[in-house]
Amino acid sequence: MIDTHSHVFLPQFAADLQQVEQRAKEAGVTQVLLPNVDLNSIGQLRQTLARDTDFYRGMMGLHPCSVDENWQEVLAQIEAEWQQNRTDYLAVGEIGLDLYWDQSTLEWQQQVLRIQFQWALEAEVPVSIHCRQAFDPLFEVLDEFKHLPLKGVLHCFTGDLEQAQRCLEYGLHLGIGGVVTYKNGGLDQVLPAIALEKLVVETDAPYLAPVPYRGKRNEPAFLIHISQKLAEIKGISLHLVQEVTTANARELYRL
Repeated sequence: MIDTHSHVFLPQFAADLQQVEQRAKEAGVTQVLLPNVDLNSIGQLRQTLARDTDFYRGMMGLHPCSVDENWQEVLAQIEAEWQQNRTDYLAVGEIGLDLYWDQSTLEWQQQVLRIQFQWALEAEVPVSIHCRQAFDPLFEVLDEFKHLPLKGVLHCFTGDLEQAQRCLEYGLHLGIGGVVTYKNGGLDQVLPAIALEKLVVETDAPYLAPVPYRGKRNEPAFLIHISQKLAEIKGISLHLVQEVTTANARELYRL
């Protein structure tokens, strides 16, 4: 299994990262992909990548919740890191739109997203897209790029079937995380209609831990519970879910 979206470089893992890695490997996780958050997380991300360059792979980008009036200056520094260490990063992420915390920054967020989409297109790499309460403004930006070979993952997908199908039309995969195990998460109404070949699995650790760990710190080892629930919803074997989602991630991210 490949955890396609995890933040184990954050301070929540500083005390026991070695044990977290061991549990992940014992659970069958072979690789963990690490999307950046902001300027402050770059150093932590690079330290974690240096621990094991096969097990960990990085992404570089600016998270929408970190976009403010200084976005141009911050994004220039993120871009400098992206350009200087291009071979260390297999994708542009975590990028996207978030209207949950602050709706006043939407235009800035959309502009930052457009610029980072261009980085991905120029480098011919995928994107990892965050979208919280922002599907319509996200689709506005994606419409501008629909004739271009943009590819990637709508990370932590929690939308409805119509939104899922629209994401697929843009050429995106759906990232399925802990929400799939939540009683009222709604993904049980969506995923039966989505081809397994369009899905990847992720934890978003330390956030959104799956049942039976909901409310606790998430970690890559819990990917097994996400995969088991996905298998149950689709009425297929756990082995098939693991085999296909791993192949999907390898192909998309060229692992």
